[in-house]
Amino acid sequence: MTRTQQAPVDATATATLDKAAHENFPVAPFFLPRAWRDDLMAVYGFARLVDDIGDGDLAPGGADARRLGLEPGEADDRLALLDALEADLHRVFLTTGEDPRHPLMRALRPTVRRCALTPEPFLGLVEANRQDQKVRRYGTYADLLAYCELSANPVGRLVLQITGTASPERIRRSDAVCTALQIAEHLQDVAEDLGRDRVYLPADDMARFHVGEADLAVPSAGAAVRSLIAFEAERARDLLDEGTPLVGSVHGRLKLLLAGFVGGGRAALGAVSAAGFDVLPGPPRPTAPRLLREVGDVLRRAHREG
Repeated sequence: MTRTQQAPVDATATATLDKAAHENFPVAPFFLPRAWRDDLMAVYGFARLVDDIGDGDLAPGGADARRLGLEPGEADDRLALLDALEADLHRVFLTTGEDPRHPLMRALRPTVRRCALTPEPFLGLVEANRQDQKVRRYGTYADLLAYCELSANPVGRLVLQITGTASPERIRRSDAVCTALQIAEHLQDVAEDLGRDRVYLPADDMARFHVGEADLAVPSAGAAVRSLIAFEAERARDLLDEGTPLVGSVHGRLKLLLAGFVGGGRAALGAVSAAGFDVLPGPPRPTAPRLLREVGDVLRRAHREG
């Protein structure tokens, strides 16, 4: 298999990859080198698959469960699916023996080998989704940050490893950006998450703003909920500020990609603000012009600070 070739994926796996178009940030934009795009999409395919398992969003019919070697009766058992996915992940890293079973895992293997990736970031994503099955509420902001260390930060670290730019300082900045993106997504999805019996707003912050779960289950947010969302959005914005120097630390097309991540987070938070911090009617989504403006602002800031 050559540098720019990836293992083929089937129609169901392709549908998983197609979800990249709906993320808050560009996953593998056209301006990147083809090899980077292939590798980033391979990692995205894994991350999207594990999230779909954790959220119960797999395609109907149990095809993913069958590919992972599970019995039909286990197709809706999220913990069994995550265990089977982890077992398949270990096959990705084997140099001999059984090949990975799932097409998205087979597509990941060339990337793992080319970029000398390690299992730990992938295992973190699996563990985050296990945690989602067991932990439905977070008592403190520190608890939420610990969850983001598993659910979000590994993705940024993988991007740095794929592009050959990882360093301790860049990883620290990347972690701040990724945690901010995760929090922004949680704020957009408060109503949807509550429908899954999950609340990612820290309980001590809810108490501080006199918000109960019943206040999150109404069609439109009251003043207390809006104040809480504004508070959490400001925290996410501070994290983005902390991570923004990452953009100025790299060059060329990677600078554009990382500006897209940071700008995507800023645009998402801007959409939340533009909605008056009322996220309960549905996720506020940024427009394409807003996203472009935010990316431009990030690039200008990186140029000034560089």
